[in-house]
Amino acid sequence: MRILMVEDAADLAEGVIAHLGRAGLTCDLAATIEAAHDCRAVQSYDAIILDINLPDGSGLSLLRGIRAAGDRTPVLMLTALASVDDRIEALDQGADDYLGKPFDQRELEARLRALVRRDAARKDETITLGSLTYVLKDRSAALGAHPLSLTRREATLLDALMRHRGQYLSKTRLYDMLYGFDDADVGVNAIELYIARLRKKLASSDVTITTQRGVGYRIGQSGDRDG
Repeated sequence: MRILMVEDAADLAEGVIAHLGRAGLTCDLAATIEAAHDCRAVQSYDAIILDINLPDGSGLSLLRGIRAAGDRTPVLMLTALASVDDRIEALDQGADDYLGKPFDQRELEARLRALVRRDAARKDETITLGSLTYVLKDRSAALGAHPLSLTRREATLLDALMRHRGQYLSKTRLYDMLYGFDDADVGVNAIELYIARLRKKLASSDVTITTQRGVGYRIGQSGDRDG
């Protein structure tokens, strides 16, 4: 599970990230609305923890933008503003939950897990592309009746391609999806290796991964045309 925390209080953010990390959750930090936009441009998230008072504006404006774009990623508002009116406004703007400061780290974790479970129940659990079936929940795949054996990186790459099937994803964007923001020891050209591995595993099927130079990679059925 990958979480985006939009919070400018460094000590608080570090404590949350450390706690969630011990619980097996990956958490990226954005201290401003602008940084949050940058994170979301290259990475999809299972949930967002969003403060209201941020250095470059209100978290509610970010929330409105997320919902206006049709993005239903669960959002938990985390703020010192604790009045009933504040909570109502956040929920009316599209927040899924609200937790006032100070708070218990265990409650934050439990609320996040509950939000993600509810979101997963709303999602279509399976994507089918030709003979390839992909299950979102556990990132498993099969060609016809035959399961595909995938490493964690291969499964993450296939997840990105299948969620954006028919669209080209740049090498840089795929790199950010696979490695996040802290794997400086791995070069972006590692994506070519994993693309090659996926192509080999799909070679006997009607599913292909095509390359457009300078644009990126897309997954589709054999014979598909761009457009």
